[in-house]
Amino acid sequence: MNSDFFYTAPIDEAHSLMRLDKFIADEFSDFSRAQAQRLIESGCVSTGGFIITDKNYKTKQGEVYQIILPEPTEAEPVPENIPLDILYEDADIIVVNKPAGMTVHPAAGVFSGTLVNALLYHCHGSLSGIGGVARPGIVHRIDRNTSGVLVVAKNDTAHRELAKQFENHSIERTYYAVVYGIPKPENGTICGNIARSPYDRKKMAIVANGGKRAVTHYKVLERFKQAASLIQCNLETGRTHQIRVHLSSIGCNLIGDDVYVKAKKSCVSLPATIKSFVNSFPRQALHAYSLGFIHPVLHKEMSFTADFPNDIKELLERLRSV
Repeated sequence: MNSDFFYTAPIDEAHSLMRLDKFIADEFSDFSRAQAQRLIESGCVSTGGFIITDKNYKTKQGEVYQIILPEPTEAEPVPENIPLDILYEDADIIVVNKPAGMTVHPAAGVFSGTLVNALLYHCHGSLSGIGGVARPGIVHRIDRNTSGVLVVAKNDTAHRELAKQFENHSIERTYYAVVYGIPKPENGTICGNIARSPYDRKKMAIVANGGKRAVTHYKVLERFKQAASLIQCNLETGRTHQIRVHLSSIGCNLIGDDVYVKAKKSCVSLPATIKSFVNSFPRQALHAYSLGFIHPVLHKEMSFTADFPNDIKELLERLRSV
């Protein structure tokens, strides 16, 4: 085991007698319930020095759980026949519309069902090797619970050229976010260096010193009373959780984001049924709508878009019905 570990908050009465795997998945958005089960069964979760290996274990009031992440391994991912929504493909690149809930590449606690597993099957192993055996072809990532457009390199030349464009911030990236509230001003730019939060390792945060430069340009596209809005975000930089952190900093947390929303918003101006639907939305309402870049080999401008997935379409329809 390594020293990469963290603790949950003490279990309160409201969270007592929950299945531990569900509690971990709810508490830490980076883990799916299946990943939490694997961590438990692997002996990576303990309380008071007692290692828990029963995936059916129920939480107990007052207990604090320590989660130790296994040492990262470079185990070679296995090709899996998982359907892909392919927007474009040639000998050098493949552009996909990643669904929410799919992790981009294998990591601690998740070794299958990833985009990499699907790509290895589809491309018959023909992917760039620059990212290592665990991340073949992966030039950039989007969060597991974010949907949308992502480009993958099928050879090392394509990988290097695309990586340069990401490093130079010349890639065009447009995201759509459905958030609580309406930002003021409705159009603007958020600048704030981002680093790991010193108070909570599962969060990123805007920091006064250090961190990496992060810039998000945003504008409101639709308003839903005073309760929520649809916002277009264009990234000048691409940092971990950048949009989630930046919009949270101006009081407009993403609907469904259980990491950066301290408590469920009330949306008091919405009817009860719609308010309940909004507050129980199962993932952050964030979609990578478009991606534009110069083809790494053909050297021509390319741009790809992906329509909203059904869950965000339904969310918008409910909000528009008010």
